[in-house]
Amino acid sequence: MKSLIVLVGMMGCGKTTAGALLSEKLGFDFIDVDNEIEKSENMTIPNIFNEYGEQYFRKIEKIKTLSFADSRNLVLSLGGGGFEDEETRKILKKNGIVIYLKATPQCLFERIKSAIHRPLLHKNFSVETIAFILKKRSANYEKAHHTIDTCGKTPEEVAEKILRILK
Repeated sequence: MKSLIVLVGMMGCGKTTAGALLSEKLGFDFIDVDNEIEKSENMTIPNIFNEYGEQYFRKIEKIKTLSFADSRNLVLSLGGGGFEDEETRKILKKNGIVIYLKATPQCLFERIKSAIHRPLLHKNFSVETIAFILKKRSANYEKAHHTIDTCGKTPEEVAEKILRILK
């Protein structure tokens, strides 16, 4: 079994919560790329977007993500757009097992409707906005090695499904 597990998917799909549980079960470290970016930049992601723009954020995101690409015994949770970059996708797929945590726009909306810190949702936040973003990203998410539908599942159930895939 490869010992780099990469979780991808839309905001609110469960990457961070299920990923932390999974890392405990495996005895692996857990890294949330968005949290690492906030630490290294010493500012929140919405502030990075507002002050420097999305292009700057994506550059930092790629650098930070790839800094973990050779890691072992690690569960890595990417930001929602972190799997959009082709080079990043190729490297992560080669070095680890990539799992897409899939959820419907309605399911995602229900999970994140009170999360005002999500930079891409500040304007026109709705199920339609989420569906639009998901439609743009889904072709790349589908390139993951495995897909797990997280709707109606607890983080514990998602972590257990991932464990079954890994065995």
